[in-house]
Amino acid sequence: MQTVLKRILPVAALLLALAGHGATAALPDAAVGEDGNVPSLAPLVERVSPAVVNIATKGTVEMEQHPLMQHPFFRKFFDAPEQPRERQVQSLGSGVIIDAEEGYIVTNHHVIAKADEIRVGLNDDREFDAEVIGSDPETDLAVIRIDADNLSSVEIGDSDTLRAGDYVVALGNPFGLEHTVTSGIVSGKGRSLSGRMSEVRIQDFIQTDASINPGNSGGALVNLHGELVGINTAILSRSGGNIGIGFAVPVNMATTVVDQLIEHGEVRRGLLGVRVQDLTSEIAEAMELEAKDGALIAQVTPDSAADKAGLREGDVVVTANGEPVEDGSELAKIVGLMQIGDTVELEIIRDGERKTVTATVAESDARTVSGSGVIQQGPVQGAKISQLDERSPLHGKVEGVLVVGVKSNSPAAQYLQPGDVITSVNRQPVDSPTTFQQAAEGHDRLLLHIRRGNAALFVVAK
Repeated sequence: MQTVLKRILPVAALLLALAGHGATAALPDAAVGEDGNVPSLAPLVERVSPAVVNIATKGTVEMEQHPLMQHPFFRKFFDAPEQPRERQVQSLGSGVIIDAEEGYIVTNHHVIAKADEIRVGLNDDREFDAEVIGSDPETDLAVIRIDADNLSSVEIGDSDTLRAGDYVVALGNPFGLEHTVTSGIVSGKGRSLSGRMSEVRIQDFIQTDASINPGNSGGALVNLHGELVGINTAILSRSGGNIGIGFAVPVNMATTVVDQLIEHGEVRRGLLGVRVQDLTSEIAEAMELEAKDGALIAQVTPDSAADKAGLREGDVVVTANGEPVEDGSELAKIVGLMQIGDTVELEIIRDGERKTVTATVAESDARTVSGSGVIQQGPVQGAKISQLDERSPLHGKVEGVLVVGVKSNSPAAQYLQPGDVITSVNRQPVDSPTTFQQAAEGHDRLLLHIRRGNAALFVVAK
C-alpha cells in the first residue's frame, strides 16, 4: 500500500498544481510523458529548444582614464606611457528565433550593444554570423538575423493572459551552459526596476522564480503550452547568481517593438512632451486629492503634443486610453509603445475636477542623442554624455553635461576627452542631455565651452 501511495502522490500533486494553472482534466500535450501518464516537461522542451539559440559576441569598449593622463605634457612629466583607450570584451547571451523563414532572432539590447562580431549557435550545433537588424535600449530589446535553412521558430503566446501563479519554463544558456532549462511560476507582473536599469526607460517586467542567470539574457520564457510569453532580461541578485527573482519583457510588448525594428531598424517612438513624476501620498495630500495613484505632470514642453492638447503643469493623469496609470513609469510605458500619429485619451485631475483630453503623439525632432547617451550625428558624433554627477569633481560646482566616453576614430575624438564637462553649446547653457540635444540639433558647427580639470576652453567642432 505504501509503495502504491509513493507512486500516486507525486503525480496527483502535479495534477492539482496544473489544475490551478487552468488545465482541464487532461494535461497540455507538452507536459505529457512518452508513456502517456507521467507528467513531464520534456516534450515541451524538445519542441521549443530548437528555437532558442546561443549568442556569443566580441566587441571593443572604451576604458575610463583620468583626463590629465591623456595629455602628452602630463604623460611626459610623469614619465607615463600612453594608456590604451580600448579593450576587447566577450560576452554570452541567448536569443529566440521568431521567424524561421527570414532568420529573425529576438534578444536583449545589452547582449549585442557593444558587439563588433555576433556568432549564433543553434541547438543542432550549427553556427552562423549574425547581423543587427535593429536595437532599442529603452526596452532592452534587439533583433538580429542569420542566413540559415531548416530553422525552427517558437509559437508566440499572449502575455496579457498570464497570472501570478501560472507555471512557466525558462530556456537559455546561463554561464555558457548551452540549452539549459529551468521551471517556476509567475511571481508578479508589471514590475519596474527603476534605478537599477537606468537605460531601460519602458519597464513592465514579468517576475518569475524560474532560475535566470547571466547568459540567460535574451532567452525564452514559455508557458506550459510551449508558447513564448516573455524574453528573459534581468535578475535581482547581490551575488550575481539566481536567488529566485528574475525578470522578462512581456512578449506583447516585445512584439510591438520587434515589428518596428524589423520595419525601420529602430523604434520610431512618439513623444507626448511632458516630464512626469509619481504622485506620492504627501503630494496628493498637499494638492487635496483623493486619488492615490497617477502621474503628476511637472513640466510641459512648449509646442509639444501635450501643450497643444491643453495639458498643464500640476495635472494628474489617472488613465490613458482607459488603462489605469499608477505612476510616471506606467504613463511612459503606455505612450512609449505608441507610434507617431496615434492618439491617446488621457483622464486627468485638475483643481479637483476630472477632465478628459486627447493628444496626438508627435514625432521627436531631436535624434542627436540616443537613449544610451551616445551622440549619433553631428560634429561630436561618437561621444557619450550623461547628466553631470558624482563621477566628476566638478559636480555641484558648475552646470553642464559630462562626457563619459569617446569612441576612437570618431568625430568627437578630435575635440573631446572622457571627463570633460560641456557647459554651453553655441553660447547656450546646457545642463542635461536634453538641453544639449536642443542646442546642437541641426548645426554642422558647434562652439563648445569645456571645463577640463581646472582649465576652461572654447572648442569649435565641425
